[in-house]
Amino acid sequence: MDDLLLSKIRIGIIAELLASDWITFSALQQRLQTTNGNLGAHLGKLIESGYVDELKAFVDRRPQSRYRLTQRGRDAFIAHVREMQAILQGAI
Repeated sequence: MDDLLLSKIRIGIIAELLASDWITFSALQQRLQTTNGNLGAHLGKLIESGYVDELKAFVDRRPQSRYRLTQRGRDAFIAHVREMQAILQGAI
């Protein structure tokens, strides 16, 4: 089981990124209803692990951070889901 994906916030980030090409920090924050600091810390761990890519740019002279799921992150999520399914199958 992937310990990085046991966090509710990190699973939420992955779920949002699965459905999007790139998504902004503010959009993630609104959808997950978490604080800047909390979201930033969890994104940092996912970026550090290679599960998420980060792109920082200026839009209309304002900084904007965007994120997307990497193939490594997608593969880790799929493996995590399969492990969870196996656990549930064993419990039935």
